[in-house]
Amino acid sequence: MCQLLGMNCATPTDFNFSFRGFKCRGGNTDIHAHGWGLAIYEGRGVRTFHDPLPCAESPIADIVSKYPIKTLNMMAHIRYATQGAVSLENVHPFQREMWGIQWTFAHNGEVPKFSPKNPQESCETTEFPTLGPCSDAIYHPIGDTDSEAVFCAMLNALRAEFTTLPTLPVLYEAIQKLSCEIVKGHERETIFNFLLGCGQFNMFAFSWPGSREGSKVWNGLHYLVRYPPFTRAKLKDVDYAVDFNETNDENDRVAVIATKPLTHGENWKEMERGQLLMFDKGLPYSRPYECADIERCGRGLSSRAIPRTEICPYQYQSNIPRLLKQSVCTALGKEEDCPGIWAERAVDLGCGSGLSGAQFRHRVGNLTGVDLNPEMAKEARDRGCYDRIVVGDAECILHKEGDAGTTEYDFVFACDLFAYIGDLRPMFRTVRKSLESRGGTFAFSAEIWKEEDGDTEFVLQSCARFAHTRRYIRSLVEEFGFETLSLSESAILRKHDGKDIVGALTVLSLPPSLRHVIMI
Repeated sequence: MCQLLGMNCATPTDFNFSFRGFKCRGGNTDIHAHGWGLAIYEGRGVRTFHDPLPCAESPIADIVSKYPIKTLNMMAHIRYATQGAVSLENVHPFQREMWGIQWTFAHNGEVPKFSPKNPQESCETTEFPTLGPCSDAIYHPIGDTDSEAVFCAMLNALRAEFTTLPTLPVLYEAIQKLSCEIVKGHERETIFNFLLGCGQFNMFAFSWPGSREGSKVWNGLHYLVRYPPFTRAKLKDVDYAVDFNETNDENDRVAVIATKPLTHGENWKEMERGQLLMFDKGLPYSRPYECADIERCGRGLSSRAIPRTEICPYQYQSNIPRLLKQSVCTALGKEEDCPGIWAERAVDLGCGSGLSGAQFRHRVGNLTGVDLNPEMAKEARDRGCYDRIVVGDAECILHKEGDAGTTEYDFVFACDLFAYIGDLRPMFRTVRKSLESRGGTFAFSAEIWKEEDGDTEFVLQSCARFAHTRRYIRSLVEEFGFETLSLSESAILRKHDGKDIVGALTVLSLPPSLRHVIMI
């Protein structure tokens, strides 16, 4: 199948290094020889290059790879044709104007819901399904690919839903919903990885990975974030390396998104199935309230054609940290305003910008926060409520000894983290180990899937967030030796499409020798 490359930056940056390796995969080190394209945002405009020739042999690609165009946002695509002829009209990225904004789209995979019924008879009219509230299509595909048909359908749905310019958190939720609608009903055979650009600042990336029938080639999306202190990186597809510490400064930060990792020795992370990320200033965001923070910084959609929607100052404030604290107080028999330390050592998993840490700061002796997003970790550090901040995934702080010299805690909590994790068993295991020596408490929020049937443990909802079944959580409680003290499913954790989303607040305990564990 095709391959994707995206780059989102904090300061204007050239893409020569990444594109130098990427273009080799267009017919040299890999088989993607059916054309290539590139879209580079420059202010309100987009500079595009398209060529049906193999990227590795294209004179245009050779020129572009040596031309230091600087941008905040770009995407590239090399094609291996599975649908549609090898021709210019089928080369990605595709581009359309909507709301006075240049939108770009590049896709890797196959989308059965949008595959032409008669791919060999391209002269015949093909009707594609509509998405969301769309009843009258404005955008239509020019070529023969399912990719362009999906792009047009998504734009038609967004145009039908909004009469004013949506804010970033609203747009994030709308794209989540459309992406899940595209996959629904064809989950096993669909491969749907895309990059969607919506102006000079923001890029969305969605991954529904997989392999074609009979193929061992895995099609997903990986990303990394380069930030100070920078290191040396070496390309996989060509003998070339750069020491970014010599070319970048403390203000630079770059997110690189690719179908397969482009370099050796860097911390590439594969996106999870059904995950949607919004990139801004070289950082990934996966929660609407994080997108709201970017909107408040003035980096949302910008148009001279239609009016903006003002973001509600309270709509995207998370309820979970406050609810978590209330539940822990009740479980421990403590008054919320009563002074005193509950735990000596605590860790906040997926701390985000530090809202959860602020709730518990005065109740713990030493507080560590961990988050995968460096910018969120920086905001948490700036909030001043943590003794230590670690950039990494939620389990890293529990697996290895950090500079504090311990993986042992007596209070572990996670606010709105498990909505982004399907299988909770590894997390239960590592949290259990971190609490065994000291004994202590474990608190987390969980959205509950009420339609339990068969062996379902968790589901990916239409909003691209995981919900877990009661039966699955009970089985983990039993498997890891926890006991249930109380169970409540009436907490309103958030809103979606104007509806209240209710989650589980559950209190667990370890046997007396291991003291308490609380799950919320």
